[in-house]
Amino acid sequence: MVKEGEHGSFNGKDYVDPPAAPLIDAAELTKWSFYRALIAEFIATLLFLYITVSTVIGYKRQAESSTDPCAGVGILGIAWAFGGMIFVLVYCTAGISGGHINPAVTFGLLLARKVSLIRAIAYTVAQCLGAICGVGLVKAFQKSYYNGNGGGANGLAEGYSTGTGLGAEIIGTFVLVYTVFSATDPKRSARDSHVPVLAPLPIGFAVFIVHLATIPITGTGINPARSIGAAVIYNKAWDHHWIFWVGPMLGAAIAAFYHQFILRAGAAKALGSFRSQTQVV
Repeated sequence: MVKEGEHGSFNGKDYVDPPAAPLIDAAELTKWSFYRALIAEFIATLLFLYITVSTVIGYKRQAESSTDPCAGVGILGIAWAFGGMIFVLVYCTAGISGGHINPAVTFGLLLARKVSLIRAIAYTVAQCLGAICGVGLVKAFQKSYYNGNGGGANGLAEGYSTGTGLGAEIIGTFVLVYTVFSATDPKRSARDSHVPVLAPLPIGFAVFIVHLATIPITGTGINPARSIGAAVIYNKAWDHHWIFWVGPMLGAAIAAFYHQFILRAGAAKALGSFRSQTQVV
């Protein structure tokens, strides 16, 4: 009888799936690494909002004060600012907190049992507080321009229905969270571990292309912390604000289900079938 694992048999798995995170892990609260991760998420989201909202405000100020239609960085530049900052910050914080910087990403990873409920809640609070502080810094340094150019807040553009805006947020967040799952999949990491930028790069690029598609519709949320940070400080953009929570959370949930229970489940079933066929009695 020749079975898998014996000499000459096939071993098709060169990666290890981490065990599911416990739903409630109170032991995390006693570890410094947990609080270090919260600090990393807070600071990363603060920097993300400061740079990106500053870019939005700067573009609007330049565009309104010039007759040149190409004045300022334009929508393309704004998209690059969001995508580029995510690339940089995920690269910097992935080894500390996982580089979520987005409650929707955290929610998707919670549903996939990649993080515990305690960590997910703590991350979301840290991200939202960081976002509020980041936008607060923009207002403190550029108060007149901030108030006169919409505060970088998200909102449903004129001419678009609520359903269109919600759909844009769902699909945009699905693209982002699906990319996160794919870029951090243990199967891919086992093969690409020698290129450390391969996970942050597609995640940042996903944010970039989603912004190109959805800035004209909603200003692009796909990150509830980004939306609430701007809304709290500007305090004039609460109409349709629910879209920027419901849409991203639904998009993240769909992405988690698709990756974990369709793509990965199907792959695991196929591998199990192949292994059973390698056994020779």
